[in-house]
Amino acid sequence: MIIYSPPGPATAIPLIDLADSFSADIEKRKAVAWEIHKACRDTGFFYTINHGVPVDAMARQLDLARDFFALPLEEKNEIDMRLSRYMRGYDAMAGQTLDDGSPPDLKEGFMASNEVDEHHPVPQPDAPKGGVNQWPRNPPGLRAVYEAYISHMLTFGRHLMGCIALSLELPEDYFADQLVAPVSITRIAHYPPQPSGALFNQLGAGAHTDWGMVTILLQDDVGGLEVQNADGDWFAAPYIPDSFIINLGDMIPVVTNGLYHSSLHRVLNNSSGRSRYSVPTFFDPNYRTLVKCAPTCMPADGGGAGTGITVGEHINRMYRKTFGLVA
Repeated sequence: MIIYSPPGPATAIPLIDLADSFSADIEKRKAVAWEIHKACRDTGFFYTINHGVPVDAMARQLDLARDFFALPLEEKNEIDMRLSRYMRGYDAMAGQTLDDGSPPDLKEGFMASNEVDEHHPVPQPDAPKGGVNQWPRNPPGLRAVYEAYISHMLTFGRHLMGCIALSLELPEDYFADQLVAPVSITRIAHYPPQPSGALFNQLGAGAHTDWGMVTILLQDDVGGLEVQNADGDWFAAPYIPDSFIINLGDMIPVVTNGLYHSSLHRVLNNSSGRSRYSVPTFFDPNYRTLVKCAPTCMPADGGGAGTGITVGEHINRMYRKTFGLVA
């Protein structure tokens, strides 16, 4: 039986080596899952190494981000996300407000997803968040690099959810049926140095929790990401070569009845004169999956803890709130 306890006041994010999570030995896989379990009960953040994603694919994606955001604004605006039914494409500087009541975030981005067509397990009308992407004219080869990275994220995301299932004393394939056609959105983001005219509490990304199941973050060496611990203190999440930072979104506390945590985090734009680039992938279950409590985390009274809404309804609600758009 899983025993509940409050999170501790972390001062750093643990580093978890996933090599043994690919082992044929179930005890080795369980040992990795236990490390994930501890991290998820504390801050809901952990670094991963030996994750199976080629490091050259990671480097190419960051290079692509630098090249894309160097394009003229008028060229980026040709694929403005507001032109897309599926909210794919370019989101302009200060177009999103993650910390409700604060000024808009000082970042720009580009979003693409695993595309849906008539051959997809979930056809297009039933997967509004997995539709057709808008691709820019430049830089050359962007689409091929981006789609290869998305493919790696789908593979890694499914593996990671198997590890999380095992960490909850569930079968490793517990989430498999929910991940046939996942809502997986990969975003490249550019955070320029903090301008002198920034408003009070105007950050690269205001304090927020992520909305979905898990986020797989690739970041460069500039820094700026901070996480809030259980005592309300902020600490840095610095760059570690060849690693991803994994953090849990707001669906996980529902799935675990509050056992695992979705922690506040933010990005502070630096004053070094260098831009920060990052690549978050928001990996969530199928669009129409009902968010509900897992059997091993069910409340003692036997009630079925859940939100009563689907993944798609929750994600759409958060898009409308932070972008001010109809999603």
